[in-house]
Amino acid sequence: MSILKANLLLLLTAAIWGLAFVAQRVGMEHVGPFTFNGVRFMLGALSLLPLLFYFRADRQNLAPNLKSPLVPGLLAGMVLFVASSFQQIGLVTTTAGKAAFITSLYIVLVPVVGIFVGQRNGRWTWLGCILAVVGLYLLCIKESWSIQTGDLLELIGAFFWALHILIIGYFAVRVDVLRLSCIQFVTCSLLSMAVALVMEPIVVSNLMAAAVPILYGGVCSVGIAYTLQAVGQKHAQPAHAAIILSLEASFAVLGGFLLLGEQMGNREIMGCLLMLSGMLVSQLQGLKTTKDLKVSVPEHA
Repeated sequence: MSILKANLLLLLTAAIWGLAFVAQRVGMEHVGPFTFNGVRFMLGALSLLPLLFYFRADRQNLAPNLKSPLVPGLLAGMVLFVASSFQQIGLVTTTAGKAAFITSLYIVLVPVVGIFVGQRNGRWTWLGCILAVVGLYLLCIKESWSIQTGDLLELIGAFFWALHILIIGYFAVRVDVLRLSCIQFVTCSLLSMAVALVMEPIVVSNLMAAAVPILYGGVCSVGIAYTLQAVGQKHAQPAHAAIILSLEASFAVLGGFLLLGEQMGNREIMGCLLMLSGMLVSQLQGLKTTKDLKVSVPEHA
């Protein structure tokens, strides 16, 4: 596969993930956040079953060198549950575009959180953090120095997305990644449904009304996009992958504008641009110092 085709696959992945924020927001009009996550992550797990079957020969060859993915999958699934819950609840009171940009802060937060596990960061990483924080201020903080509840929930969720990336990055070379993904999606789904049964009314007619966004969030955002990401990053240059996948938030803003009529003022647009600059500065510095490093991103909405 050529580099151009790989980059196009990654661009399609970013578009699918970005538009998933629109689907998540629309889904909130019919079902609760935990019900939405419970169903879509189970669909995501089921959508990976064909991949498990297709790549089973390769996994059997690697099996002697890999550990069981059960415990790592459960751990990743619990963190994924927390991250996706904050994200989905936040979408009730914020826009798809703002949610995507705030969530994308995980790209900057990963090296920051990595400090606590012994990772070192250079000055470009800190510059990226400063740009992102200034952008976040312009995007979310109003003149009264208040932040909307939905934006705050998305920011908390971004920390857990960063933690999720570190967990996946640690276990990716130690366990079967596809089985790990299935286990984490099932874990997240079961935890979400358990909370939904206690806190939310689950009505079949409402689920049917939200069928399209749920199917998109589960099959497209998880199953299809995960596959495209895996194939694309196998052939793309790391720097290209970092830049292209960072465009996820831009696609979310575009989708929110075209499909939901969401608007952003000049201040918010400037905030988005600064946040995007911070993400790229932080990520590209790491790629510059480690040329063979493959970008790791979470399998989220």
